[in-house]
Amino acid sequence: MTYNDICALLRQRYDDGEARAVARYLLEVGCNMPLTDILSGGTERLPEDELKEKIGRLVAGEPVQYVVGTAEFCHRRFHVAPGVLIPRPETEDLCRLITTAHRPPLTTRRSILDIGTGSGCIAITLALDLPDTDVEAWDISPEALKIAGQNAEKHGANVAFGNVDILTAPALGQWDIIVSNPPYIVPSESEGMEEHVLRHEPGIALFAPEDNPLLFYRAIAGYAARTLTPEGKLFFEINPLFATQLEALLGETGFSDIAIINDRFGRKRFATATNTEI
Repeated sequence: MTYNDICALLRQRYDDGEARAVARYLLEVGCNMPLTDILSGGTERLPEDELKEKIGRLVAGEPVQYVVGTAEFCHRRFHVAPGVLIPRPETEDLCRLITTAHRPPLTTRRSILDIGTGSGCIAITLALDLPDTDVEAWDISPEALKIAGQNAEKHGANVAFGNVDILTAPALGQWDIIVSNPPYIVPSESEGMEEHVLRHEPGIALFAPEDNPLLFYRAIAGYAARTLTPEGKLFFEINPLFATQLEALLGETGFSDIAIINDRFGRKRFATATNTEI
């Protein structure tokens, strides 16, 4: 099966440009095939039955990252499966906000907590890019924690993982940085979402209650106000629709230096705040 054959099959679901991009990802990442081999007929040496099976899953709407089991994040490859969200490019910007503000060498060792770690991409990236830190990561899903642990082992990252529900977590521990990309989409937004996201990615990691969209932010902010060190920092990925409400919530919870920051696409996507409670 040639590269053009693969693209032709993928055009059953994608337009031409998307079909070629998905085909390249499938072959380069999933089959470890360099672009020169792809374009010079190397695909004809691949097992055709296995290739057709993967193409069939793609045509049926499964995200290519799940089909190949790998997603790119901050120049590293992370194992992903339907039990965890596929890392998004804008979440890379969240990591860069933290690493830029805390470039090594640090004068003292810092502690970081990642709440709702999923694949572990945030926690592992911070552990590797900020070596003078102790990183812990929580998730409510045992399946997600298993995948995150595999990713940490693959990348040689020292991250402590915990099966913790932030909605019921006691105010224990002390952290210099708390970061979270919690569920922030409300069900009414699903009409505008891609079908492959709704059908394949875990709803527990995507959706907040329609009547309480800041549920997880309120819980995390309350926990952070009690456990962040004085002048400790809170970093959130957010839903632009609720940026104003979240800013007010953080102020009411006792945080200062609250900022709403745009992502690379110009959307209000991040919130940062400083703990001033002592």
